[in-house]
Amino acid sequence: MDLENLSKNIKLTTARKAILEILIKSNKPLCYEDIKDQLAMDKATFYRNITKFEEEGIINSFESNDKKRYFEIQKTKHSHFICNVCSKIECIHEKLDIDIKGHQIDNIIIKGICPNCL
Repeated sequence: MDLENLSKNIKLTTARKAILEILIKSNKPLCYEDIKDQLAMDKATFYRNITKFEEEGIINSFESNDKKRYFEIQKTKHSHFICNVCSKIECIHEKLDIDIKGHQIDNIIIKGICPNCL
């Protein structure tokens, strides 16, 4: 994934570049607490940039069982499974055939118990 292509509609500041590089390298959604030690910025600056990324469609986000917001680069639309026991988040890349008349579904969060906790 190329930073320049991702951020073509916004100015790529040092702070924005740092956040995007971390999210690009990750193979799972991350919350602020997962990446704060890798950033040289305060929480307000982080969230201000995250909001801009969401407005531009660069990242998507969702809230997990732990009440934290998780972020990931929007490569392809996909769903997530969140374990009710360990709170592990898994990306589901299989197409889920769910249709609600008159609605456009962008993201599905499935909650249950993962194989490790069963």
